[in-house]
Amino acid sequence: VQLQASGGGMVQPGESLRLSCAVSGLDFRYYAIGWFRQAPGKVREGVSCGSVGVGDTYTYTVDPLKGRFIISRDNENSLIFLQMNDLKPEDTAVYYCAIAQAGYGCYERPRRIVLRDYDYFGQGTQVTVSS
Repeated sequence: VQLQASGGGMVQPGESLRLSCAVSGLDFRYYAIGWFRQAPGKVREGVSCGSVGVGDTYTYTVDPLKGRFIISRDNENSLIFLQMNDLKPEDTAVYYCAIAQAGYGCYERPRRIVLRDYDYFGQGTQVTVSS
């Protein structure tokens, strides 16, 4: 199983970025997806997640980022995306994509993302927001 994240970079406050993550080595449709980030000196934290890509699907973004960050998936091409808008300096971090087995990682009631449930992580892509 491999996850390859891309799309990071350096942007100014207020700008947008779209992160991508290519997944290979498994049937992507039946795995939950997630994005996490880790800033220097801080623990890794959840950003956004989505349920498996079949049946009734749902997504969740942590409250502080709701309205700015949006997770999505392309099942046909085994891709995960994170659209990040109106970026702020405090969004500076390494961003990691991840997948979890069906029924884990991204919960519906209540909606939440659980880091320890994720089995596979990408290598991370650096996002720097600075003027």
